[in-house]
Amino acid sequence: MKRLGELAALVGGQVEGNAALEIHGVAGLEEAAAGQLSFFGNSRYKKALAATKASAVLVGADAPPAPTGVTYVRVGNPHLAFARASQGFYPRRAYPAGRSDRAFIHAEAQVHDEATVMPFVTIERAAVVGARAVLHPGVFVGEHARIGDDAVLHPNVTVYDHCLIGNRCILHAGAVVGADGFGFALDPSLPEHVKIPQAGIARLEDDVELGACSCIDRATLGETVIGRGTKIDNLVQVAHNVTVGPFSLLCAQSGISGSTRLGKGVVLGGQAGLAGHLNVGDLARIGAQAGVPQDVEAGALLMGTPTMPMLGWYRASATFEKLPDMAKELRALRKRIEALEKEK
Repeated sequence: MKRLGELAALVGGQVEGNAALEIHGVAGLEEAAAGQLSFFGNSRYKKALAATKASAVLVGADAPPAPTGVTYVRVGNPHLAFARASQGFYPRRAYPAGRSDRAFIHAEAQVHDEATVMPFVTIERAAVVGARAVLHPGVFVGEHARIGDDAVLHPNVTVYDHCLIGNRCILHAGAVVGADGFGFALDPSLPEHVKIPQAGIARLEDDVELGACSCIDRATLGETVIGRGTKIDNLVQVAHNVTVGPFSLLCAQSGISGSTRLGKGVVLGGQAGLAGHLNVGDLARIGAQAGVPQDVEAGALLMGTPTMPMLGWYRASATFEKLPDMAKELRALRKRIEALEKEK
């Protein structure tokens, strides 16, 4: 239970009403009940705001008048404020430091005394695990791999040899860092696909989060790099020698082919696919299921396969369902033109 004034101070907001109001949780506008805090950051949800049962709502400067029984907390960014307020109710779980007797830790591995190593974890030779890192059951850390301070590796995460995980990274269940990149050379005389040794590494900078079953392949030579603060959703594939710039967002089932470079703050929608050896500029946004065959300028908003500017895609997609009628009309017009030409 927290006082509304405490939460407002936490998020840098101003209470417009009773600051002593008791708040016991957070919820969306439609799901919230009395005693809960919600947020309003998009005009599409005006009806939900008017009908909400939340006791308090985080709002921006342009919010409509408060519904009866609702106390506003005025903030600069309601969505961000809601995230910070939620952390007050759901802090990161703390785990006692220690090493399970049922974990395998190589004698030459370095595991910080403040780290938590749970049962059935494997830490191979010369691997390093930092202070307050948490390794859940089934985690594998390969030879010479490094896990940063305060990192959390959830069950069955695999970090291959020599790969580097930064401080405060979160890797969800089944994520794989450092599997071989998909590199083969065709020998047509046999025929045979000859495997190219993947001798590089994968490196995650600080504050990266990987979703469940996401895969970051190691480089053929050099590094595959995920930049600081980037967040990657479930089932995302990042191929060998890719560089993802800092603070990017890669949504579920998106895929990046080898040696492509993303700038900072790039957003890939769900199932977006990028060809190899491309350059995607800073702050570009690629829509869901888009296919990207060529370089993308900084700040571009693209959709479709192949991609086109987002506004053009919306206009084109609005005509798709009309195409059968348009084709029928075109055939009729051709017949009329042919008939007129015969009359001449």
